[in-house]
Amino acid sequence: MTDPTGRKAVAAVWRIESARIVGALARYTGDFALAEDLAQEALAEALVTWPREGVPRNPAGWLLTVGRRRAIDAFRRRSALDDRYAAFARELGEGGAFAGSAQDSDDAELWDPDRIDDDVLALMFTSCHPVLSREARVALTLRVVGGLTSDEIAKAFLVPTATVQARITRAKKTLGAAGVPFEVPTGEERTARLGSVLSAIYVIFTEGSTASSGDDLIRFDLAGEAQRLARVLARLVPDEPEVHGLLALLELTAARFPARTGPDGEPVLLEHQDRSRWDRAAIRRGRAALARAEKIGRGLGAHGLQAAIAECHSIAPSVDETNWARIVLLYEALGKLGPSPVVDLNRAVAVSMADGPAAALEIVDGLVAAGTLAHSHLLPTVRGELLARMNRPAEARTEFEAAIRLCANERERAVLTRKLADLS
Repeated sequence: MTDPTGRKAVAAVWRIESARIVGALARYTGDFALAEDLAQEALAEALVTWPREGVPRNPAGWLLTVGRRRAIDAFRRRSALDDRYAAFARELGEGGAFAGSAQDSDDAELWDPDRIDDDVLALMFTSCHPVLSREARVALTLRVVGGLTSDEIAKAFLVPTATVQARITRAKKTLGAAGVPFEVPTGEERTARLGSVLSAIYVIFTEGSTASSGDDLIRFDLAGEAQRLARVLARLVPDEPEVHGLLALLELTAARFPARTGPDGEPVLLEHQDRSRWDRAAIRRGRAALARAEKIGRGLGAHGLQAAIAECHSIAPSVDETNWARIVLLYEALGKLGPSPVVDLNRAVAVSMADGPAAALEIVDGLVAAGTLAHSHLLPTVRGELLARMNRPAEARTEFEAAIRLCANERERAVLTRKLADLS
């Protein structure tokens, strides 16, 4: 007889603890790719064992111990009876109870808070090693640190799932062949990898703040993990303005979470949000981080500019009283710093508020003509909004119908369906 709650517990623990488990295993084995494989094997065993025998009192410790046992088996199969295997054997004790039981498994020293941060941060910098392409760095980091599936990463990047899977496989093989050490780099090497680390944290947060699929609009676990990693990174590299810019962006965006969903989890659009529910403490933290980024000098980067945009929203009493002209200028600067169709689409929304929907529609039509964002529901959503405001309901209906077909998130699809109904 199996208990269905066991599988749910596995999923919940994995989402929260996967990065820490992979990081701890990487530290002990010294092999990044092996650590992820071992963690996946532990996960597979939990999916079989927990529904049958019950959830252990220390689920994360259970997974970690199973992973470490699998490491011993791997070294034994390779006939690698060296000091590393001997250390594993002495530490675990060959006569001890099998970790696959539902009993407690403490592994207390592995879960020291300071060491956890070091492990996860080392995991991120290893994932973002320069021997990997930028796309591979971010995809691998999202997989091993964020715990995202290949499908979720593919939606975040707007590429096929098979492409993401191939990137991850090649990345792990490349790291192994290059003998990349599991560590937090220093000096120039750390600076070289910082951009990819920031990108990875941001994409993790983006997936958390607006889930690409599923029944929930916000995935608080992913967003919270990204915020935690950004705070850790800000402590590690306090003189990097873009690190504080990213932290500011995440804090200011997360501040709106309490008002972004209604009692039943349905999305609440910005113009309808109760701003008294916004997290004022998070807004203060975000504005302080942005001020720190500006004080350091060297100008704001892409994340800092986005944080400045978020700050405009956070201090405005209402949508109508928002400084849309400043937001348009910030989006223009962001587009010059890092051209992107998503930035152009967001600029179009700001232009529609500052100068009217007709001016914004010209920008959106340019994106349509260029064939960008063809697989995203965002483009037809914005175009439908603009056409509706211009009293062109038939065309708006076509756009909303296209957006509904492309949208994979149930909550967002419900909002689009209501918009479509409102046209009638």
